[in-house]
Amino acid sequence: MLPLQNLHETTLTALKNSTNLLAFSGGGDSTALFFLLLEYNITFDIAIVNYHTRSQSDDEAAYALFLAQQYGKQCFVHNCSLSTINFEHNARHERYTFFENLIQKHHYTHLLTAHHLNDKLEWFLMQLSRGAGLVEMIGMHEYEPRETYTLVRPLLHISKPTLINFLESNHITYFYDESNGESHYLRNHIREDYANAFIDEYASGVSKSFEYLENDSLRLLPSKTTRLKNLFIISRHKDDHINIRHIDKVIKQLGIVVSKAQRQEILRTKLCVISNKIAISFTEELIYIAPHVTVNMDKNFKESCRLAHIPSKIRPYMYKESILPRDVLALHSSHTL
Repeated sequence: MLPLQNLHETTLTALKNSTNLLAFSGGGDSTALFFLLLEYNITFDIAIVNYHTRSQSDDEAAYALFLAQQYGKQCFVHNCSLSTINFEHNARHERYTFFENLIQKHHYTHLLTAHHLNDKLEWFLMQLSRGAGLVEMIGMHEYEPRETYTLVRPLLHISKPTLINFLESNHITYFYDESNGESHYLRNHIREDYANAFIDEYASGVSKSFEYLENDSLRLLPSKTTRLKNLFIISRHKDDHINIRHIDKVIKQLGIVVSKAQRQEILRTKLCVISNKIAISFTEELIYIAPHVTVNMDKNFKESCRLAHIPSKIRPYMYKESILPRDVLALHSSHTL
C-alpha cells in the first residue's frame, strides 16, 4: 500500500496501548483512517449509524460489515430515523449516544474520528464568522479527554485531498455523501466556497499555523485545574472570559457542549446546573464543577462541607463518591501555593 503522511508518534503510542472504537461512515475520511490504522497495526473495532436518509445509506452500512469481516474487526450498526427538523444536531446526539454506550459496555478507552485539516479550517471559519475568540476558533483538538474515554482525531494535520489521493492510489472503495454539497448548511457553504480552495493552495502553512495557535491558546488559560474523580476545581481568575473558557473545557470532558445561553447563565448566576447534569459553583477563589446528583447526606458530612466552605450543589456528588472535605481542602491548598 502506498504510504501517507505520518500520523503523530504520540498519538500512535497512545492508540497502540489501548482499546479503540472507530466512528465509521463509509466516506473517504473514515475509510482512509480505517486502512491507516491497519497499516500501523492499531487494534480497533468500528461503529456506524445508518440514518436511512439517502439511497446509499444501506450500502455504506453493508460496506462497514464487509470490511469488519474481511479484517477481523467487530462492527456495530445502529439504525435510526430522525426528523428533518434540526437534523444535524439530533444526528450528532444520536451518534455520540450510540458510541458512548458501546464504550461503556465494551470498555473502549478511545473513540477515533476521521476529522481532518479541512474540517479544522471549516470550524475555524465558522467560529470566526460568529465573532468567537481564539480558544473557540481552534476548539477541535487531536486528543480530547471526555468523562469515560478520550476522543482522538488522528488526521487533523492531514488535508482532505491527501486522504482522497491515498484511497484512489491504493484502489480503496469509499462513498461520497452528496449532502455535503448542499449549500443551505453553513458548514457546506464555508467548505465549498472558502475552505477547500484555501487548503488546496496552502495546506502546509495552515497546518503549521494551527500548531502555533494551539500553543498560543494554552497561554490564554493560565488558571490551575485539579480533579478528584469527576470533581474539578479551578482557580478563579479575575477575568470571567478566562473562567468561562476553563469551565467550557471541563464540561466538554464531562460530555456536555455548552451553548452561548448556558455560558451567559453560568457567568450571571455563578451557581447553576447545566442540562440538569453538571453543577457549577463559584467561590471567592475557586470554581467547582461536578456531576449534579441528588442524594441524602449524613449530617456530619454536610457540616464538615460547610466548615470547609464547599458549595452546597457540589456536596452530593462528593458524598456519593466518598470524597472527603479534607481531600478538597488539600486541593484548595495546592491552588494557593
